[in-house]
Amino acid sequence: MYTKDFEVRWSDIDANRHLANSAYVNLMSHTRMAFLMEQGFDQKTMVIYKIGPVAFYEHMYYFKEAFLGNQVKVSLEIMGLSEDGKFFEFHHNFYNHKGENIARCEMMGSWISLESRKLTGLAEELMSKFSDLEKGEGFRVLTKEHTREFLKIPKNL
Repeated sequence: MYTKDFEVRWSDIDANRHLANSAYVNLMSHTRMAFLMEQGFDQKTMVIYKIGPVAFYEHMYYFKEAFLGNQVKVSLEIMGLSEDGKFFEFHHNFYNHKGENIARCEMMGSWISLESRKLTGLAEELMSKFSDLEKGEGFRVLTKEHTREFLKIPKNL
């Protein structure tokens, strides 16, 4: 399991003086990008392959508050990956300084071609970076159908 440590900053709190929803999203995003960079998915590599990550959804569950100055640890577990690497599912957990689980998130995303603006699988040399990584308990091979589990479709005006 990958983890990253943070301190709750003034800009992370909301009017209730606790960690804001938007800050949770930012800390997860930072954790994901730090993880991906450590696997070789840095900006230079993404420019070469003309790809970028996109989030389909982030389902958040909150258990306890975090306040200004608190230390939080954010974890990342790989819970799903399609055979071509197009789709990925990560789970994040937030822990306080006592190791108590204060929040959880289930997120799914994909890679987008920055040229065609369409979803794309990973080149074999990028896909191979995932083969030896630790997978979370309950890991699954994703298909396009998994991305539609919640059956949310656009509703135009």
